[in-house]
Amino acid sequence: MRHIHLADGLRLKFPGRNEQFDDGVEIGILAALMEFSPAEFTREISTDNLDQARALAVKLGYRLLEGPAEAGWTRVTLRLRASRPKLELVHSWAEG
Repeated sequence: MRHIHLADGLRLKFPGRNEQFDDGVEIGILAALMEFSPAEFTREISTDNLDQARALAVKLGYRLLEGPAEAGWTRVTLRLRASRPKLELVHSWAEG
């Protein structure tokens, strides 16, 4: 049994259920979020679910970007492929 990330500060767990059930719930949550078509969202998922999450993202028009991974969890950001890249202004500081 593991915790499933639902939202910031909110995790679910299903005592008595196996790992496959947890994987299905986790992918189901991602699919439901993608169905709402936000331009971008970030979640922590089981590292074992990355391949399935990536395949689902492609079918639903998202790009999956992997972030930091630790202790069996990976932070993923999903972005709509149709949305333009988010640009950030970066200052460079000249050393004097």
